[in-house]
Amino acid sequence: MADTAQASARRTTRRTSRRTTRRVRVAASAVIVGAVLLAVLLVPPLVQLDQQAVDLSAKLRPPSWEHPFGTDDVGRDLLLRCVYGLRVSLLVGIVAGLTATVIGTAVGALAAAFGGWTDRVVMRLVDTFSSVPHLLLGIFIVAMFRPGVGPVIVSVALTHWLSTARIVRAEVLSLRSRPFIDAAISGGASRGRVVVRHLLPAVLPQAGLAAVLMVPHAMWHESALSFLGLGLPTHQASLGNLVQTARGSLLAGDWWPTLFPGLFLIVPTLALAGLAGAWRERINPRRRSELML
Repeated sequence: MADTAQASARRTTRRTSRRTTRRVRVAASAVIVGAVLLAVLLVPPLVQLDQQAVDLSAKLRPPSWEHPFGTDDVGRDLLLRCVYGLRVSLLVGIVAGLTATVIGTAVGALAAAFGGWTDRVVMRLVDTFSSVPHLLLGIFIVAMFRPGVGPVIVSVALTHWLSTARIVRAEVLSLRSRPFIDAAISGGASRGRVVVRHLLPAVLPQAGLAAVLMVPHAMWHESALSFLGLGLPTHQASLGNLVQTARGSLLAGDWWPTLFPGLFLIVPTLALAGLAGAWRERINPRRRSELML
């Protein structure tokens, strides 16, 4: 009996520790995301400085009180450049992530709802596109346009809807066998009405989770394209461009032009992933119960 009580106490302690760790992680992620949103919304209009202003007499200065993140190779303030770069990367990530989620949700829901040859043809197309690496397909798309925000958003959106389509299709297939769907069809509802009124609302939580997870993925994709010189114009601040232009400085021993843009990319994406993980546990009770064991 004593051993059983001790084992139960240890399990209770572990569960409590995991709950506390999860709450701290979610709170820290929420604080970071809130700080990022405030920075990208408030810093540009409040700080009356030109992030493109060149001062060759102040180039490659290390972090100081005047320039907390130092300056780049032409004397521009790196903190201000990082904020503007994060602003552009977030814009690309949010718009591309939402667009990809809408496309994937529509394709997956329609394929599963109609079934038959429609489902087979659509999923074979999804498999065909999935066989091509995302980055390679993205490079092919942006290469057809001039560098800019629009082509990058189109590239990311058209290469990242496939996983959402699979998730939504699987969810809709499981919902099709539910009694309320059979009742709606028996009552004379058309397939389109069943999809719009019953199936899509049921998969919205999964689609929303996919959209949140898509934002950091899209930010990394944009940074990769800009780092390769195929994303945004080199004069426009984005995190990928900042890292790309800082390569020469890093080889010369100047670490700050590379470190701080990298942190501005890594920390917000980890925070968004933390919030998405909490959302996943909330909408998936089975996974949450497994984590509590």
